[in-house]
Order: sequence, then structure tokens, then C-alpha cells
Amino acid sequence: MSWVPLLRYFLLVLKLPLISLFSLKLNRWRDTRDSRRMPLHIGLPNLIIHVTKCLAHHSLTLWQAALSPLLLFYSFFQTVWNCITTVLCRWMLHAEMESSDVNLWVKSEPFIVGALPIPPPSKFSMYYLRKIAAYVRTRADDGCYPKLFWPMWRHIACGKLQLAEDLAWLYFETFDSLVERTAQERLEWAEAMSICTSNDEMEKLKNKISIDTLQFLLFLYIQQLNKVSLRTSLIGEEWPSPRARSPSSDLDRKYNSQNKNWDDQTHLAFVQNHLLDLLELLLDPEQLTASSHTIHNSPLSPEAVKSLDFLIEGTVDKNRSVHSLYSLAIWQPMWAKSGYSKLSNMFSFSVLHSWLKNTLSLNPFGTSACLKFGRKLAWVQQVEGTPKRVKIACNTDKAPETHKMVIMTQVCKQIVAKSSDELVGAHVKIHRCSDSYIYLLSPLRSVTVDKCRNSTFVLGPVQTSVHIHNSDNVKVIVVCHRLTVSSSTLCTFHTLTHTRPVILTGNESLTFAPFNTHYATLEDHMAWTGLATVPNYWNHPVSLGVENSAEELFHLLAPGEFHIFIVPFEMKGDTTEIPGGLPLPYEKAVCHQKQKLEMWQKMVKEAGLAKEQKYYFQKLVEKEFHQWLIETGHRHELHNLILIAASSKETAG
Repeated sequence: MSWVPLLRYFLLVLKLPLISLFSLKLNRWRDTRDSRRMPLHIGLPNLIIHVTKCLAHHSLTLWQAALSPLLLFYSFFQTVWNCITTVLCRWMLHAEMESSDVNLWVKSEPFIVGALPIPPPSKFSMYYLRKIAAYVRTRADDGCYPKLFWPMWRHIACGKLQLAEDLAWLYFETFDSLVERTAQERLEWAEAMSICTSNDEMEKLKNKISIDTLQFLLFLYIQQLNKVSLRTSLIGEEWPSPRARSPSSDLDRKYNSQNKNWDDQTHLAFVQNHLLDLLELLLDPEQLTASSHTIHNSPLSPEAVKSLDFLIEGTVDKNRSVHSLYSLAIWQPMWAKSGYSKLSNMFSFSVLHSWLKNTLSLNPFGTSACLKFGRKLAWVQQVEGTPKRVKIACNTDKAPETHKMVIMTQVCKQIVAKSSDELVGAHVKIHRCSDSYIYLLSPLRSVTVDKCRNSTFVLGPVQTSVHIHNSDNVKVIVVCHRLTVSSSTLCTFHTLTHTRPVILTGNESLTFAPFNTHYATLEDHMAWTGLATVPNYWNHPVSLGVENSAEELFHLLAPGEFHIFIVPFEMKGDTTEIPGGLPLPYEKAVCHQKQKLEMWQKMVKEAGLAKEQKYYFQKLVEKEFHQWLIETGHRHELHNLILIAASSKETAG
């Protein structure tokens, strides 16, 4: 109704009294009328008599008394006008509630960060999850419900589901990383971990962690997102076999695995198709029949619906503000649709299921919307001879702070260097990039590198996870909470990470090394994300679901092959060295490299070369250096850096 805002504006311009004040006046007037048992129209003479008595009591002058009828008329008119505006405003509010549609969608972050990109254990089927749901409620006093503590989850996962303890902890800690916490709380937890001197002390600290039980059940269920389907395997859409590799193989001909974690259409279809199971997990065990099918008239508790906030959210004002599912479900205009009963403070299972099934739509801040409607970013300077298919898009102009997303694809033979507000706290996907250097020097929420090759990625601190998938010969330099790698080969990772790097299926020849760079604002960005310099598990990777030996999967970079990486951009800040320093063997290797350089410079200085000899010597060194630049591909990198520097000067000028 387009006239509703216009009428509201008209009433605001007239500066009408507050609705609440008028309601109070009207109620008092009605109370007075009822007590005297007289109709409403008799109130006016009584009011005149009352005013006359007041005038006589205060001995007002004749001219003041003459004005009293005018004042009386104004008061009466104001009361009547208040009555009219009250009715109009209430009617407009009701009309707006009726016309405003609730839009619900599936959240992206639980799938981007939470769903591990591996087939889930067979014990995560609905049959076993029902048993877990029943078991935790019967052991509520032992730390199972409504909060699940690590010792009880370890007992369930290792003792009953027969999972390895490393895998059980990975699922538990991954879910915990999704829980909203302040940077200070994350830093305090990192400090507590860093002072543990033994495994027993570490276990005592881990035993203090608790998570929401019902939300964790939903988290375990969505791990089926990456379940391998037998039907699709038979028709060739996916197959969990090793990839055929060759030096000249193109990424398109490799293992055809779709990264479902970023596919919001898949997220929506998954939740819609499995909504009945998800709701069923939230029922109390006694609400299930012997056949384990839900009774559709069963009530759902407010706590159960609140747990769905982990997966679903929505809006009532066309995406201008985002609300939790629970807050929308208990909104009075939605009671009939959501199945909420104020009397019982419960939800109808069947009504809620129907409402969610019919209302869920595509995420307005997800990957599809970002690519289709997002703002295009001109972060790449087009160089002659490079493809023009580069696409960098973000949704930061439309999305709330917690829903920011940046997608970068088809960057080829380029340098992308950026530190901007668009990146701060954003989920970043880097897709199909090759022969490039990409610097994203801002604090990030998560990063996914998918189907990239022959490239270097220097990233700002990543608050949750960095996932490398289906990539070849890439180097990643990052401070992050967790690093996971799947279906990749010949990749090198210089990391500072609070958790053990996770090696999943399909990997070969991975190299792990200490974090080896810094930029001026790095420590400020680490503080923003709640990442500290300790603990640092860069050299303790864990392999899950793989049959290859550790020697075939990865190795630690030898100190003699280690080099400091210089970020070639000037920035303002206080960080002047690598946070946390280097492990002693690598520190010694760097010192040895500096000594060799100093010895070379001293040798040249003491050689006593004549002027002409120095000239020829310099030419020889430059020739060899240029030859090295061509052989290693660094010549193209330097050329792009010169273009970026020139562009920056033109912008500044």
C-alpha cells in the first residue's frame, strides 16, 4: 500500500500527540463516564462546569475568562483528533503487518565453514542420530543436555559410534568455532591453551568446553551434504576415486567434484528435502512412536525452535534487517502460520513444518545473489595478453556485516592486492585462478581456494577456516584458526594456526612450513579476529579418511629451503616483524642466508676491481638475474607490480 507511508508522513508533520498518551486519556474518560453512568456526549458540559469553577477559584481577569471557551474548544478538538489518529495509526499498523511477508532462507555459514568437505561417517545416519538425541536427554545430569560437554561427546563418538578421537574432536571443535564470541574471549582461550604443558592439562581445559546440544545434532546432520550418492556415482557425477594426474592436465579434466559448501541452491534443497528429519531430531524421545515416525500433532518446545536459528533466519522488511527464525515464529502476526500457541508456549510440529517448507527461499546474501546482483569490483588491472573473464563481486553494499561475501574467479597472470572494508569479516572464495599473486590483507571470516593452480595467496588473518580444494602447485601464506586441504597436490602452506592442519582425501605431496611474512597492520588484524601467536600447530598435521602413508601425503619444509616472503606494498602500521618469530632451526637458516649475503658484498668490495671491471661484473650479474626472472616467471610478476605502483601514484595524484 503506497499511500500508507504518505499518510504516516502527513501525521508526523502535524506533530500529533503520542498514541500512548491519548489511549491513557481515552481510558480515563471512559472510566469517568462509566462511573457516572452517563453517555459520552454529557462529558462536555461537565468539563465546562469544571473549567468555570477553576476560573472563579483563581480569580482570573475578565479577558482571561473570555479566552477560556477557546481553550476549551482547542482541548476538545485535540482530544477528538487524537481519537481519529489513534484509530488510523492502529489500522495502518495492522495493514502493514498483513502486507509484510516473512521471507526465510538457509544460512550460508554453517555449510561454508561447518560442513566438512568429506563424506560423513556412516554412523551419522538418521538412525544413529535419533539414538544420540534420545541418549543425551536421558543423561542430562551428566553434561549432555541442554549443553553437551566434550567428555560426553567423546564418550558417545568414540565409545558408541566408533569414531577416532581426532575426528570426534574435529567435529566438536568445528562447531564450537561457529559460536559467536568476542575477539577478547578467543584470545583468552588461546592464552589458556598456550600455557598447557602436558596432554593432561590440555584435556582438562578441553573438558570445560560445552556447546548447544540440539544445534550440534543439526550440525552433525548437515554433514550429509557431502555424502556420496550411489546413484550419482553410477551416472558419473561424482566418484570418490583418486584423480588421474599429469603435468599438462587441465583442471577441467580433473576429478569432477563439486564444492557443495558454497552452493546456496544445494543448501536450500538439502534443508527442504530433509526438513522432516531435522525437526524430528528436536522432538523429545517419548514423542516418537515405535516406528520412529513423528506424531504430527506433537508439540515442539521453544528451545527446539530456537535451535533452528543455527540453520534458518529471515526478514519482514525486504532484507533491510535480519532476524532469527525464533523471533519471527513468535511474532504475533505469524502465530497462525508458525503454529505457535501463547497459551501452551509450544509450536505445532505439522504447522511449523508446513510454514518452513513453503516459506524457505534462496538466501538473498548467498553465492547466487552475490554473483548475479552483487557489486563488481575493479581490483584487477587489465594487462595485454591476459584473458578478460576476470570477475570479482561482493555483496557488501546490500548484506549485513555478518553476511559479507567476496567471490573472485578467473584471475589469470595477474596481481591482485587489496586491503579494504569489503574484505573485513567476509567469507571469500577464490575460484579458478592461475599463475597469479593474490594479496588480501584484511581480517577475514573464512577463505576457500577452489580449482586454482600455479598461484600464491597471501591472506590476512582468517577467523575460522581456510580450505584448499582441487588445486595444484599453490602457495598459501596465512594466520588462521584452521587449515583443511582436499584433492590437491604440490601445495605449500606457510601457516600460523591454532589447530592441527587437516589433510583430507585426494592429496599428494603437500609441504608445511612456518608463517614467513608480515605487513604493517597484521597484528591489529590478528587482534580483530581473536588470533594469537600461540599455540601454533603448523607442523602437526592430521590426516583423516586417507589410506596413504604420512610420507606420501606431506613433509615439513627443510630449514635450508626456507625464505622470508616480503609483501611488496607500503602500508601504515606497527608490525615490523613476523608475529611470534620463527622456530629456532628456521631462524638459524635465515641468519645463515644473511651472513652469506654479507660475505658476498664484502667479497665484492674487497676484490679491488677497476672501474671497467665493476661495469662488466655488474652487467654479468644483471644478465644472470634477468635470466633467472624469466625462468622462474618472476619477470611477469615484477611487471605487474610496476603497473600497480604506477596506477597507485596516478590515483594519489
